[in-house]
Amino acid sequence: MKMTKVVPFAMSALLLGGAIGAPTASANEGEPTVINAETSVQQVQPIFIKVTGTVENVEVRENATYYTVVDGDNTNIVIANKDSLVFDNMGKEAKLQKGNKVSAYSYAKKPMLAIYPPQYNPEVIIVETEEMGSVEVDFFNKDLVDTENNLKLNVGEDTKLASATGKDVKVDDLKEQHLMVFYTIATMSIPAQTPPSKVIVLDTIEKEEPVEVDPVPTPEPAPVDSEVQEIINKDFYEVDGTKMVPLRLIAEKLGFKVEVTPKGAIVSKGALSYTITRGQKEYGYNKALRQFKVAPALLESGKTYVPVEFVEELTK
Repeated sequence: MKMTKVVPFAMSALLLGGAIGAPTASANEGEPTVINAETSVQQVQPIFIKVTGTVENVEVRENATYYTVVDGDNTNIVIANKDSLVFDNMGKEAKLQKGNKVSAYSYAKKPMLAIYPPQYNPEVIIVETEEMGSVEVDFFNKDLVDTENNLKLNVGEDTKLASATGKDVKVDDLKEQHLMVFYTIATMSIPAQTPPSKVIVLDTIEKEEPVEVDPVPTPEPAPVDSEVQEIINKDFYEVDGTKMVPLRLIAEKLGFKVEVTPKGAIVSKGALSYTITRGQKEYGYNKALRQFKVAPALLESGKTYVPVEFVEELTK
C-alpha cells in the first residue's frame, strides 16, 4: 500500500476553540441524530453497518476465516480473507485473533444473506487497542465532511494517504469518496475538525451514478385484512411516534410461516424470507438488507413487536 505526504494546513485555525480527545461514538452506526430534543428527530440511513464486539471463536475455512463476534446478547459472524483491510485503531496493519475487541464496517447497500446469526463480509475491520485513537468510516463530500456533518478533515503534511487498491493518492482524490480515517484529536465545533494521521480511500466500493427515470405514480398501499387491522388496533405500543405491533400474530394471519430464533424470527412464504433480529434495525430480505425505523423488541408477554410499516411490506 503506497503512502503519500501532502502540504501542511494552518493548525492555528484547526485548534481554535481547543482540542479534545476524538469522539468515539459515530452516527454512522445508524442511530437517530437528535436535531432538537423538543421538536424533531432525524432518522439517518447509515452508509456503513458497524458491528462491534469481542472475537470469541475463529473458524478457518478454505477461502476465508469466520470470526464469531459477541457483544452482550448480540452475535454476528465477520468473514475475512487474505484481501481484507484489517488495522488497529491507530492505523497499523493488524491480525485478527480470538479475544480481540473489533469494529467491522460493511457497506450498507451490499447484498446480505438472510441467515442467523447475521454474516458480514466487511470492507474494514478495526482491532480496538488501549491507545487513544479513533476511526471514522464514511462517505466524505467535496469539503471532506462526513455524511452527518460530524467530522471535517483538515489534511496536513503529516497525514499519510493511501488507497485500498494501492493507487497513489492526493488530497483531491479524497473528495466525494468512501474513506477510512484515523485520528486522535478533534475541535469542539460543528462539525468537529481533525488533522487525521492517516486516510485510506476505499476505492473497492463503486461510486453510484445518478439514474434518470420517468416519474411513476405512487401506488396506493394494499388494503389491510380486517382481522389484521383488529390486531393492530388492540395490541400495539409507540416508540418515537412509530407504532409497534406483534410480529407472529400478524404474519401468521397473512399466511407466513414464523420460525423463532434465539434473537428474533425468520418469516417466510414461498420465495420470500425476512430475518428479524430483536434490538437491531437492520433486517434481512431474501439476500438483501433493509432497515426499520425502530428496532424490533421483545415484551414481557414473550411477543416480538415490529414497526407497523412492516405489515405493508408483508401485504405487497
